[in-house]
Amino acid sequence: MAEKNQNQYHPPESNGYHRSDQESVPTMEDEEAKRKKRMKWTIGIIAFVIFQVVQALFFVLVIMKFKSPKFRVAEFDVQTLTTGTQASPSFNLSFVAPIRVKNTNWGPFKYDASTVDFTYEGVQVGQAIIPKSKANFKSTKKINVNVTLSSVNLPSDVNSTLGSDLSAGVINLSSQGELRGKVTVMFMFKKRKTSLMNCTMAINTSTKAVQSLSCQ
Repeated sequence: MAEKNQNQYHPPESNGYHRSDQESVPTMEDEEAKRKKRMKWTIGIIAFVIFQVVQALFFVLVIMKFKSPKFRVAEFDVQTLTTGTQASPSFNLSFVAPIRVKNTNWGPFKYDASTVDFTYEGVQVGQAIIPKSKANFKSTKKINVNVTLSSVNLPSDVNSTLGSDLSAGVINLSSQGELRGKVTVMFMFKKRKTSLMNCTMAINTSTKAVQSLSCQ
């Protein structure tokens, strides 16, 4: 009986190894899939960071770059023009001055009331009033002002120059002005800006028209 018990079959110890453990061992395909997934996440994060940097640079260099709007007199038609002679020089001139305020900023330019002085040889011969207003972002504000110019207050030494100009058939005029205001971007960022006008124009006394006009 004892010998029978000694020959009895005993199953081998499992040593903790099961079929389910074999199935959980990662394969090469699983490792490759994980690697590709990590790569996609890395590329996505890098692309997002680059996008944020580009967006920030665009905001700083383009949107937040404040520029002074351009302040100009545009081409106009002479309504009336009367002139004297070389011996008795004088002129009276009227027209509608097309004032333009070109705002290239990404925000409106609100400016205070101002004036534009029209001069002959540095002496004021007329003035245009610019009312308080604003030029919207990326647009041009158009202001039409009635202007009358007269040489009645010119000193005698300037009158001699006017006599020569009338003899040549051209009256050379200038216009100067200054607009002070604020540019506002994204409703919160504000910066004071000043726009200057400096234009010269030549009026042909024969054709009673603007012969040339230039602004800086």
